[in-house]
Amino acid sequence: MAEMFDHNPQVWTAGRLREVLAGLPEETPIHIGVADGPGDFESYGEYVLVDAEPVELDVEGEGDGAAGGPHVQFTLFADVAAGAYHLDLD
Repeated sequence: MAEMFDHNPQVWTAGRLREVLAGLPEETPIHIGVADGPGDFESYGEYVLVDAEPVELDVEGEGDGAAGGPHVQFTLFADVAAGAYHLDLD
């Protein structure tokens, strides 16, 4: 049986992201390294940022406010980097 462990990454805020991006030129592309497993960036997958928008989540109909509305989080969307790829027919 596999050994269990708690994975609790430090999730960035909008402020932290702004701070890191502050000195970059406007035309700088944003690449995203996606971990192969919890905390494993040795063989990460490389993606590029293609969109960002608020996304409403309603986890099992619970809601999050006094009105019981959905939880809204800002989500960055990534896609594989530009290049030539074999068509995946699965």
